[in-house]
Amino acid sequence: MEINITELNESLKLAEKLARISLCSSRRTKSLFFQQQFEISKESPEQEEKPYVPPKHLLLYLVRMGSFTSRPEMKSKDCHDETVYIPTDLEDKFLLDWVKDQQKGAPPLLRRMYRIAKGRDPTSDNAPFRIMQWNILAQALGTHADNFVSCPPSALDWKSRRFRILEEILFYNPDIICLQEVDHFKFFERALKAQGFEGYFVPKPDSPCIYLPENNGPDGCALFYRSSRFELVELNTKILEVWKVQSNQVAIMAVLRDIISGKEFVVLTTHLKARQGALLASLRHEQGMDLLSFLEEFRQKRPSIVCGDFNAEPNEPVYEVMTNSNPKLSSAYARLNDGEELPYSTWKIRGSGEIKHNIDYIFFTEDQLTVEGGLDMPTEMEIGPERVPSAAYPSDHFSLICDFSFNVHQSFALRMENLRSRQ
Repeated sequence: MEINITELNESLKLAEKLARISLCSSRRTKSLFFQQQFEISKESPEQEEKPYVPPKHLLLYLVRMGSFTSRPEMKSKDCHDETVYIPTDLEDKFLLDWVKDQQKGAPPLLRRMYRIAKGRDPTSDNAPFRIMQWNILAQALGTHADNFVSCPPSALDWKSRRFRILEEILFYNPDIICLQEVDHFKFFERALKAQGFEGYFVPKPDSPCIYLPENNGPDGCALFYRSSRFELVELNTKILEVWKVQSNQVAIMAVLRDIISGKEFVVLTTHLKARQGALLASLRHEQGMDLLSFLEEFRQKRPSIVCGDFNAEPNEPVYEVMTNSNPKLSSAYARLNDGEELPYSTWKIRGSGEIKHNIDYIFFTEDQLTVEGGLDMPTEMEIGPERVPSAAYPSDHFSLICDFSFNVHQSFALRMENLRSRQ
């Protein structure tokens, strides 16, 4: 079916207005807007009280928006790194040294300060685990779509960039790794398996990468865990839905058992829809609700960590959904920063201008877990005028890294819930 671009643009403009007013909390504001836009009377039915849902033809376009559907697919599979040698008999420190040696002439990788949480819970145990959340930038997007005008081409060369990404992971030595925009999963699977990690990957249903030249297959989300510390109890994946229509975003959920404490917990990672505007914010809001439903379906009152690139600043509805729904989740970095979120988690320069905002998060059930500390963002001076990606950092997003421990004393209400669930 041919798409009438003019009609589509008009539909998008109208849908954007409707979505914007639907997100307003003021009933009076909504009423005035509808009267002005559509010349309706004050006696009109209160349809504006219902959240705006785009018509199906527009919704089907929106869920694939970002994929280059006007281009033919350039089908490929994950094979670009098959001949790359990775030593499998080196301990993590020596593998880190080897990885650095593969980047001759490159400047040192950008380093950051570690912040210890104020007022750490004295009842938490002394066996923390570390989680890394990172959008690593899909290679096909970085080189053929994202238009990083200040980034030198050499910094986007996959032959060196793959080792820069691996260096960041190995240097901070996480126990659980959640990645987005992964379009070279087999490389990281092979490298991390040698360090005792098990990994899983879920591609986007219609990844924009497959429409770009020199692609290595679709991008998606990946989750790795250290098998010497955790056992996999259950793994579930999902294509997120918006208004009962499958979107192009996915999620991976792992139920892990901590070998040290014997406790089970949930790790869930995702990458929500990109782009700004009220219409896309509404779509992310729907994805967030579907994500929480997915979590609640399997978590069974277990401690939970939800992390990802949410493509939403803290003032967006999806952030409120994540922090004011069931289960009650808190932001790890807000907990570390006296209630304030990070000033930015991505800082890049594209052809359209400079972009600096916070859209990446690690959420957790604070009544069951304690955040012990986390990695700060680098300063503007440390980042440099090119911003990122750059010769000193391989992605347009900075990794988030936090240490967690289990709370020893659960609340009375939670203990009663657990007892009832076992009866």
